[in-house]
Amino acid sequence: MVSLETPVCDFGRPAVDFSLPGVDGRTWTLQDCRGEKGLLVMFICNHCPYVKAVRDRIVRDARELKEKYGINSVAIMSNDPSDYPEDSFDNMKQVAEEFDFPFPYLLDETQEVAKAYGAVCTPDFFGYNADLELQYRGRLDESRKEAAAPDVKRDLFEAMVLVAETGQGPAEQIPSMGCSIKWKEEA
Repeated sequence: MVSLETPVCDFGRPAVDFSLPGVDGRTWTLQDCRGEKGLLVMFICNHCPYVKAVRDRIVRDARELKEKYGINSVAIMSNDPSDYPEDSFDNMKQVAEEFDFPFPYLLDETQEVAKAYGAVCTPDFFGYNADLELQYRGRLDESRKEAAAPDVKRDLFEAMVLVAETGQGPAEQIPSMGCSIKWKEEA
């Protein structure tokens, strides 16, 4: 398992459009996912210990951002499930149901969306403002492979509240850390 950190936020970079199948049987696009005040695009998967450690917090933060601040969220799974069966589409459906995801959970089977965004690890968070300009590329909180204490600073949540209120993310951002995306081998 390779642990990676996300690059520094490229402020203002536009969100990349996509059309991906969701575990709900629907095909989702960027426009379908966006919220009135912004959009949080998350690259996650089922097997990664970094994601497992914070799944409940991701759900909590996404739900609160949507209900109180007009920011929607979408989760995209880009790993190659042939090497990681836990990340299969059927297992994605089970995880979304088990954790009551308040956002679409999409499969990026070709991995083109992850490449277009420059995603490097799971979890990898991209926070966009109402104009779909990148304002946050940092961590959820100080959790790693284990969840941090319940009362730690909610980096992602606070950043996205700022984006909802001002259209801009914080100047200082701490990178997210996680497992490398499991890329398909080139034929």
